Amino acid sequence: MSTETRAEVDDHDLVARFRLDAEEFTAVYDRYFREVYLYAAGRVDVQAGEDIAAETFCLAFRDRGRFDPARGGLRPWLFGIATNLIARHRRKEARHYRALARTAAEPPADSHEGRVVESVAAQRMAPRLAGALATLNRGQRDVVTLVYLAELTHQEVADALGVSYGTVGSRLNRARKKIHQAMATTAKEDDHG
Repeated sequence: MSTETRAEVDDHDLVARFRLDAEEFTAVYDRYFREVYLYAAGRVDVQAGEDIAAETFCLAFRDRGRFDPARGGLRPWLFGIATNLIARHRRKEARHYRALARTAAEPPADSHEGRVVESVAAQRMAPRLAGALATLNRGQRDVVTLVYLAELTHQEVADALGVSYGTVGSRLNRARKKIHQAMATTAKEDDHG
């Protein structure tokens, strides 16, 4: 396998290989760990992101026999596992966003979240954005982060979360409206404060 390129071995081949030989699962890890880690680190923090990414692959390895390619690809399956693990950190995540909004502090520069917030808005907008993200429910926050942090397609998000394509679109639409309203409200308060 080491002499083959990624293009030569698609996900269907990887599945066939790791079903025959568990050691072949390392190719799945090699291909997707970085993406899963960056997504997880962007949702929580660097240390928790490492833990979640590692646990994602442990669970995926354990459940590799139950992977069903008819339900979606390896990438959305792995992101679905990671998203479920992140849900365990949900309260911590919401507290993190509320704290950022209260303190008007920038997210750590070395975090994926910090880079995303920085690219989305000017430094003074970061607290508003963090506060707006805190207003989202879990489903909306999961969709927003899978689309904008993990850069999954709507179909991949649907596969990862086990929801319909239409549900992804409606959650994303509602989330955008909530973020816009929360940021507009905060801007008005800042102008009058």
